[in-house]
Amino acid sequence: MDLLNQVRAAGVIGAGGAGFPTHVKLDASADYILLNGAECEPLLRVDQQLMALYPDDIIQGLAAAGRQVQAGKAIIGIKGKHEDVIRILKDHIRLLHLEDYVKVGILPDIYPAGDEQVLVYELTGRVVPECAIPLAVGCVVINAETALNVAHAAVGKSVTETYITLNGDIPRPITVKVPVGVPVKDVLLLSGIKNLDEYGVINGGPMMGSVMDAYDGYVTKKNKGFIILKKEHYLIRKKMMTFDQARIVGRTSCEQCRMCTDMCPRYLLGHNMQPHKMMRVIKYTPNDAESMKIAQLCSQCNLCEMFSCQAQLSPRAVNVWCKGKLREKGVKYTPFKETYTPRESRSYRLVPSKRLIARLGLTPFDGAAPLTEIHFDPQEIGISLQQHVGAPAQPVVKVGDVVTEGQLIGEIKEGSLGAAVHASMNGTVANITEQIIKIKVGAYV
Repeated sequence: MDLLNQVRAAGVIGAGGAGFPTHVKLDASADYILLNGAECEPLLRVDQQLMALYPDDIIQGLAAAGRQVQAGKAIIGIKGKHEDVIRILKDHIRLLHLEDYVKVGILPDIYPAGDEQVLVYELTGRVVPECAIPLAVGCVVINAETALNVAHAAVGKSVTETYITLNGDIPRPITVKVPVGVPVKDVLLLSGIKNLDEYGVINGGPMMGSVMDAYDGYVTKKNKGFIILKKEHYLIRKKMMTFDQARIVGRTSCEQCRMCTDMCPRYLLGHNMQPHKMMRVIKYTPNDAESMKIAQLCSQCNLCEMFSCQAQLSPRAVNVWCKGKLREKGVKYTPFKETYTPRESRSYRLVPSKRLIARLGLTPFDGAAPLTEIHFDPQEIGISLQQHVGAPAQPVVKVGDVVTEGQLIGEIKEGSLGAAVHASMNGTVANITEQIIKIKVGAYV
């Protein structure tokens, strides 16, 4: 079985992002394969620790992916502040005799260095066009955990685990390896908080993550972190604002200062993304689809909303609303040029991570969250059939079947976009719906 089919069979997806199936991404030809090790979301600590602990697997996974896409060069993107990890990576690249193929590329400590279009520019000098993906400029991007999973797939190991950071206003900041399907509540309790009633939990990073309204779900391959803060914390209150509230405040308070645009990472790369114009649309022409088309260029990094706007308005929320309206009307933005050059102002409008963390009120919590071995013993796990972009996996087991860790329980139809799913623990299938397969685990059967 070649690497592409091994990755497909293992159910490898983009870890921590939208969950795009990796076998589809690697079915291409590119000049560069890039590893996104920026981990630019504040307080998350997964990728930097994985690169230090499993450098051989990650380097070999990246190199294998690079060979699959016929890339002439593989570059690991990592922030220069991680000096110890950089030294480890360089030492192991040399020990693996891959120094002619794999290089370490140093990223500035800015947000959002991990945005794949920012990453492509910082590592290669190429600008991804509007409405395009990195492949348009000869690049394929995977992250550190995905590279680790590619290496595992090459030896027949399916994706049954994910790595998650717990951080925030908690007694025990920690990073753990979690079997896919473990109840989210079991993971949250590792924080040392026993009663979450007074807390808000952000699923993901503090910038792009959203506040959870319930904790009765199950861990998926995409989970990367949970940020736990008191409900009165600015970040929780800001993220819990409804769109109607944001719209009303925006209509009455936006001064059109255009700071949201002047500091937008995509605008600074030369794109036509201009959030201040979307604030104008919501105020004066909310039914004019033509005026809101540029909203489709938004990456939803949330810098405009959480840092740039001095009035603490919600340009990102407005962009999301405009995107929804455009989908309803079937309207799409058409790029007006083919080549892009970063704006001259870019070099002095980059946002330092420490400055962002301070603005978010997270400085007291910006410490280590060490990777710690934890044994999980849930009574039941829930394997979502759609942990990825594309169609849900189709069950290949039935209620009452005994399954073992790593066994295929959901496959994708030939020719469809999706990813296979596997049992992460031994047990017995207890229930199957269109969304999830629930498995009674071990002694609890």
